[in-house]
Amino acid sequence: MGKFVIRNTNTGVKFDLKASNGEVIATSEVYSSLDACRNGVESVKKNAPVANVEDQTVEGFETVKNPKFEIYEDKGGEFRFRLKAANGQVIAVSEGYKALASCKNGIESVVKNAPEAEVVENVD
Repeated sequence: MGKFVIRNTNTGVKFDLKASNGEVIATSEVYSSLDACRNGVESVKKNAPVANVEDQTVEGFETVKNPKFEIYEDKGGEFRFRLKAANGQVIAVSEGYKALASCKNGIESVVKNAPEAEVVENVD
């Protein structure tokens, strides 16, 4: 089972969603407070299972409504996804993947792991 790891950074608090093998499958923005970060975790838990997928790498892709996972190609040619909440705010992003299929697997992993993931706080 996956887990959310909340930790302090130099500029605030953020979370990583880790798969059962310890790999980071999604990460958050930096929040200004621990409570805001906890709310971000809850938003991912709630939105990921019901989010549609919008593959922006396909020419003429169909825009889907939020919540959604957006798949896109970054400037370096790697595939990434971002999870947007119902209000359109980005609540989690992925690492870069060399293959589109791997990016899609990452989304599946978030959908599978997020709802029941335990939350671990590594904050001072």
